[in-house]
Amino acid sequence: MTTEPRKFRFAAGGAGNADEGGARKFVKLAQEAEELGFDTFAIPDRLDAQVGPLAALGALAVSTSTIRLATSMLAMPFRHPAVLAKELTTIDVLSKGRLEIGLGLGAFKDDFDQAGIEFESPDRRLQRLDEGLTVLDTLLRGQEAEFEGEIFSVQALKGYPRPRQGPRPPIAIGAGARRTLELAARRADVVSINPRSSAEGMLKISDMSMDAVKNKVEVVKAAAGERFADIELSWSIATIVVTDDREQVADFALKAIERGLSASIEIDKEVTIDDVLNSPYLAIGTFDEIADQVRATRAATGMSYVGVVPTQMEAFAPVLEQLKGE
Repeated sequence: MTTEPRKFRFAAGGAGNADEGGARKFVKLAQEAEELGFDTFAIPDRLDAQVGPLAALGALAVSTSTIRLATSMLAMPFRHPAVLAKELTTIDVLSKGRLEIGLGLGAFKDDFDQAGIEFESPDRRLQRLDEGLTVLDTLLRGQEAEFEGEIFSVQALKGYPRPRQGPRPPIAIGAGARRTLELAARRADVVSINPRSSAEGMLKISDMSMDAVKNKVEVVKAAAGERFADIELSWSIATIVVTDDREQVADFALKAIERGLSASIEIDKEVTIDDVLNSPYLAIGTFDEIADQVRATRAATGMSYVGVVPTQMEAFAPVLEQLKGE
């Protein structure tokens, strides 16, 4: 018996909110995403030239009407979960129940170094996320939290205001490494399958292949057990190139990466043009070819929630029109 795939959902967000125009431009970006038919607009959590995610979502709550609002991904080490819960439930109320909460370990060492915040070991950051999720899960339901962990301690604190969504706003966790994937499988409503990256934020090209994604989905499936059917899987397309010659562009991109011309991709294994063309994170081709590639990714992995950066919303819009409702 085959299981029907989840319907596609589409998000715009992540890098790209720091362009000319500053904090006011992101409001126009979110409104444009809403007009183009995107389901969600997500704000990143970086300490560089990006808008503050929580204040930004508060503004979007009153400047948009239908699009869902998300964080992608809040770094747990930056905020105490008791304080974070209050901000998030307030945003959910203001937006009339449109909030999606993206959480992560905090992956970019530069953010920590520049702010004078300790960049803890992966194990410690994972524990911080795990304990923070326990506190958040209770407070986001409007319940009273009693928790004593190694990192966080909360005593008789009741979540307020109660969120508009019940039992709480959905939680997404971005994960690339096995232990984070396993935690996400046990705790999250949405698991974002991410390539692993270095502490400097360089994506490992070995982790961008279809086989690598399939393996990560299997990790999530094994750790989730019976709740796997309730988990929505997502990924973000890093680059969209509209072209009539996929192979030529893929060859050009591969040679550029091999020469070190990409500031965001680290070569840690040999890859081929087919690896580039089949990667879920790279969309190259005509609109029809890219739409077919997205369909093939869902068929191969079960991932159905597709993210693109705001600077490529218009490029992706014709693909979205083809896939909306599928």
